[in-house]
Amino acid sequence: MSTLFATATGPPRIQDDTRRGEFIARVYGHIAVAFGLFLALETALFASGIAESMGKAIAGRPMMWMLLLGGVMIISNISSGLARNANPQTQLGGLALIAAAKAVMFAPFLYYISQQDDSSRVIASAGAVTVAGIVALSAVAYTTRKDLSFLRPITGFLMILALVAIVASLIFGFNLGLWFSVAMVGLAGARILHQTQDIIRRYPEDAYAAAALVLFSSYMLMFWYVLRIFSSRN
Repeated sequence: MSTLFATATGPPRIQDDTRRGEFIARVYGHIAVAFGLFLALETALFASGIAESMGKAIAGRPMMWMLLLGGVMIISNISSGLARNANPQTQLGGLALIAAAKAVMFAPFLYYISQQDDSSRVIASAGAVTVAGIVALSAVAYTTRKDLSFLRPITGFLMILALVAIVASLIFGFNLGLWFSVAMVGLAGARILHQTQDIIRRYPEDAYAAAALVLFSSYMLMFWYVLRIFSSRN
């Protein structure tokens, strides 16, 4: 019997693959929209002078950084809940909210980098390395036959440790250094691996906004620490 028709054992494989392909295309389409919104908001924050004001207000004030990071974490949790809502508009609202939160979080950091003589090269190089890393990791997640779900509890535990280290560094005033940033890039990469595979194999087809939010957050985590590595060289 032709594979274009359903059989007694279930729907045809070709139709399953087509629907899954459409789902994945929607996921990456929504990630592109989130990046576009992030860039638009970041541009507006710099053009309006808000990024400069934030950068100067936070500089040398660890508690301000803690408040900013805490606010972003709260918004991230709210966004995740919205992205899992059955209503498509609510899902998109959650994705837009996380993109806005990331734009605010990045603004003072990018302002700091913009004060360097070669800021354009630093940002462009960090962006290129991040994109290359995302493409390579996604290719591995798509092609490997190994189940990468074992990484999920490991990366979750390491994220908690990293958060504790970040808070401690802000409270006690010590520098986590270059190798912490390198380790965080590796951690972000591990998250991208298992999250991408999980989205490909397990996410329901109506959860495209939630899937986009998960990957967008991990992409931005990687970009943040790649930026830290490149900016620390100056």
